Amino acid sequence: MFFFRLYILKHKNPIQDGILADKDTKKILVADFYRIFALQFTHMKKLVAALIIIVFFFACKGDDNQNSNNNNPFLTIPIVSLNLNLNLPEYNPLKFPGNSVIITSQGIKGIVVYNINNELYTAFELSDPNHVPNSCSKMEIEGIIATCQCSDENKYDIVTGQHLDDQSLFPMQQYRAERTGDVVHVFN
Repeated sequence: MFFFRLYILKHKNPIQDGILADKDTKKILVADFYRIFALQFTHMKKLVAALIIIVFFFACKGDDNQNSNNNNPFLTIPIVSLNLNLNLPEYNPLKFPGNSVIITSQGIKGIVVYNINNELYTAFELSDPNHVPNSCSKMEIEGIIATCQCSDENKYDIVTGQHLDDQSLFPMQQYRAERTGDVVHVFN
């Protein structure tokens, strides 16, 4: 009922605006009640549709990248697209949880792919995210630890990509990794 009173208050002359009402009390006739309701309902549908579009516009990102360090000043984001066939001998270790494979053909300094549980895989850049790429910034993998060979020896977990000692530093640059059948797709 609030909308209808508001609608009448909004119109100084409801009769001239096409709404039949008693001139003295400005009360709406029953027949016009339904017409105003339909008009208000139409406006509300348009408003709700516009709000939904606005929410989707601001909620959707243009880049769905899982990479949490897009603002990392040390690393660029190279285009990565790999299909690792697990039936090939060089990628066979990825069939078993807890194993990793290093790919040197893509990324900045290479990519490490790790099998968490045969369904979940992680893929990270091997260039230390807290150094400008140089001769010592390529990380080496031992177990699940990636270690930078520069003087500060940054250490990262290749399951999460987080720095082991200082969470305020940039995490490892992550790529997407998905398994379909016997192929692991690594991409960004």
